[in-house]
Amino acid sequence: MGLSRRQLLAAAAGGVARAAQYKAGGAKPRSKPPVCLYSKQLAKVEYDDLGKVLRDLGFDGCDLSVEPGGHVLPEHAQADLVRAVLAVTDVGLDVPIFTTSITSPGDPNMRLILGFGGFLGVPLFRPGVWKYDGTTGIEARLAQVQGEIAGLASMARGSAMAMCLRNVAGDNVGSAVWDTNLIIRGLDPQSVGYAFDPGSAAAAGGVDGGWLALRLALPRLKMVTLNDFNWTKDTGVAWKAVPCPLGEGMVDWSRFFATLARAKFTGPLSIEMAYRPAKEVEAIGRDLEFVRKQVAAAYPS
Repeated sequence: MGLSRRQLLAAAAGGVARAAQYKAGGAKPRSKPPVCLYSKQLAKVEYDDLGKVLRDLGFDGCDLSVEPGGHVLPEHAQADLVRAVLAVTDVGLDVPIFTTSITSPGDPNMRLILGFGGFLGVPLFRPGVWKYDGTTGIEARLAQVQGEIAGLASMARGSAMAMCLRNVAGDNVGSAVWDTNLIIRGLDPQSVGYAFDPGSAAAAGGVDGGWLALRLALPRLKMVTLNDFNWTKDTGVAWKAVPCPLGEGMVDWSRFFATLARAKFTGPLSIEMAYRPAKEVEAIGRDLEFVRKQVAAAYPS
């Protein structure tokens, strides 16, 4: 999927020459996964300052939010996306992922986002989350989603990007992973894979179900989304999964990272922080330190 001359000229104001240089340099070869932050956690930071903030915090890269409430609004991608990526890469960090909320291949913004992603050499993107709507039968809903995923996969191939599908716990397609596996098993694994969240996997399937979900996802694993949770009884009636800082919940992180290392996984790790801390920057630093220790233990130099 190429960009038109008009779009490239428009991007020139945002540094198209530097963008081409960044792409020519390619992704840094790594022996262990780079640790990124899902940038929506720092939505109050202007994207011009985002790279400096992430560098000073100690991250390797940025999972760039290209969605409502994120750093680049989808409808402003032509004006802002190149500038946002360069604000991160100019300080020496990577942008290996775009995260979007888009699920339809007919969305005109997605074509532009993927076009710029391919031009910039960003290898991965996350689409939005498909819900089971409660009125359509399960198989019929899976057939609907399959058509949309196939369309997005075709667009991804045209941009030399890979699509990473989420396993968000709840009434969502992919929560159990097996349903996503049924949808994508006939699609090119180079173009379609998983953004695996071990916290969501454990919340959806329990401890054993979470490990089975990881085994199913591992051959197509493109990136990892890092979340943790605890079970809390709501007003003494129902149990619910409540997000918490990494290492304080139900996920067995030592086992999880050891599994990644055995599989020689070196794709990006994205700290998402579904919980809401009082002191956000301090909490980000603690989660990052926790992940660094886990990676160092599982991936010895």
